[in-house]
Amino acid sequence: MPEIRVDPLTGLRTVVAAERADRPNAGLSATAGPPLDPAGDPFAEGHEAQTPPELYAVRPDGSAPDTPGWTVRVVPNLYPALAPEGDDPEPESHRDLFTSAPAIGAHEVIVNAPQSATALADLPVEQVEVAMEAWRERMRHHAASASCLHLIVNERREAGASLPHTHAQLYALDFVPAAIARERERFAAYAVRTMGGNLLADLLQEEVRRRERIVAIDDEAVAMAPYGSRLPYQLMIVPRRTRARFEEDGPLGARLLHDVLGRLARRLGANPPLNLWVRTAPSGADHFCWRIDVLPRLTHLAGLELGSGVHLNIVAPEQAAAELREA
Repeated sequence: MPEIRVDPLTGLRTVVAAERADRPNAGLSATAGPPLDPAGDPFAEGHEAQTPPELYAVRPDGSAPDTPGWTVRVVPNLYPALAPEGDDPEPESHRDLFTSAPAIGAHEVIVNAPQSATALADLPVEQVEVAMEAWRERMRHHAASASCLHLIVNERREAGASLPHTHAQLYALDFVPAAIARERERFAAYAVRTMGGNLLADLLQEEVRRRERIVAIDDEAVAMAPYGSRLPYQLMIVPRRTRARFEEDGPLGARLLHDVLGRLARRLGANPPLNLWVRTAPSGADHFCWRIDVLPRLTHLAGLELGSGVHLNIVAPEQAAAELREA
């Protein structure tokens, strides 16, 4: 029986209709993406001249900037969505109808590894740890001047990646997007309602008690299929101890992230196209907890999702979690 679920963190509604997975041609799997030719890879080690000058790099051997010898490298986005400064747009004749402002902020690319790999799952787990430490360092660098930090990883062209070499992008925004502000408000309202409770910490505790949507647990974090999963095999990684901001010192969840990405690849037959982001506390958040969201792109968004904002998920989170536990 299809049901409507409300995500506790976002308030968004999802229709979970597992029976629709039995439709013709509805089977979910992934096929390997095209191989990456190192010779044409601008992010590969030795091709430093093909990118803008680096902003930051992890260089264990102390090598010079913009030379080989790095393990993670950060450069400005060649086609940035944000600029460090800008002039106000020309005023519109109807300011009550049309509002605009300069897109101020920072937009960086974090190259996750020197080798030509297309997915985080294909890197050694130790390299994923180094890359995520660099994510944290760059977020920390912009924290004082940004209202919201949003770090993403897009894997495969189907998920929006313009270059196949595994990389993250960091947006340092001077505003808090509406979706993130809404989460901030839900955390705050829950804290008031429960006399100081943390929404995600309490949700995690209940999910661990129930066990039906838990995928894996390690010393740092818990991986689960969210109750209101919008897409098949959606995952969420949550620190075991509440921390508002990913950029603060503490657990990274790197080993667990690497683990569940490998489980996805084994269950689906290959690394799927996916989007991943780090949700960290925006400005004005007195109650929050960071998390990592992983959304495989196995189905297409259609008229229901795009027109109403209501997603249709054909794999129940409990089923997804059970399959990934076995993977």
